[in-house]
Amino acid sequence: MSMTTSDCAFIAERNRQFRDQVARRIDGSLTEDEFKPLRLMNGLDLQLHAYMLRVAVPYGTLNPGQLRALAAIADRWDKGYGHVTTRQNMQFNWPRLTDVPDMLDALAEVGLHAIQTSGNTIRNVTSDPFAGAAADEIEDPRPYAELIRQWSTDHPEFQFLPRKFKVAVTGSPRDRTVVKAHDIGLRMVAPGTFEVIVGGGLGRTPMIGKVLHPGLPAADLLPYLEAVVGTYNLLGRRDNKYKARIKITVHENGLDTVRALVEARFAEIAPQFDQAATPWHS
Repeated sequence: MSMTTSDCAFIAERNRQFRDQVARRIDGSLTEDEFKPLRLMNGLDLQLHAYMLRVAVPYGTLNPGQLRALAAIADRWDKGYGHVTTRQNMQFNWPRLTDVPDMLDALAEVGLHAIQTSGNTIRNVTSDPFAGAAADEIEDPRPYAELIRQWSTDHPEFQFLPRKFKVAVTGSPRDRTVVKAHDIGLRMVAPGTFEVIVGGGLGRTPMIGKVLHPGLPAADLLPYLEAVVGTYNLLGRRDNKYKARIKITVHENGLDTVRALVEARFAEIAPQFDQAATPWHS
């Protein structure tokens, strides 16, 4: 993951705000109901016995300094271990609420954070664990995953989606990324060209994703993703969280209807969409 000066400033300010929110929760100025949306935006879940902090590891890439920092955080503020998740994140399952701001600051020192690892937002972007080294790879998918990370992080329109939203990218014909089990799966079919799969998911209603676009040029990737998530944001159900994922949206409305709405939205925004400018890096 490539962190710019503006990235670091953004994370530092976000951590400062959350430190103040934690202090207000501890002194009773915020109720748990008021605190909940704030902590979820910063990767903090409340489980049965303790809080859980989920750290984003975009497309599963860590450098040695980041790995050492995660180990140090586990030793200092948790029980000496962490949980590596199926979506390439790291979870700390026993932090004290008073320690979480210090944990976030320690993460920021090595370019890591917990933003959008919980809540109804676009979650951590995942990829092939062998990305960049796989013999069958058409093209390294990590630059595209990084582009999606920058576009999706703190996107002002997509902070309160009907439900969580997961994106996966693979550059290989052999799918080690399980793209058909994601809200959006991107499978490279030729250099600079992606098959776009939508509506996959596991959970209590498992569904296999369907092909929304057979060959999307990489130059159209961000405006097309914006059109897909924007369509879901308007069409997705908010009356029942078990029917709020995009897999249910596609199932109830039909793939052709969803495709028509996405294509219409894409045609509207693509001409004005500056791929070099994202909500985070403007």
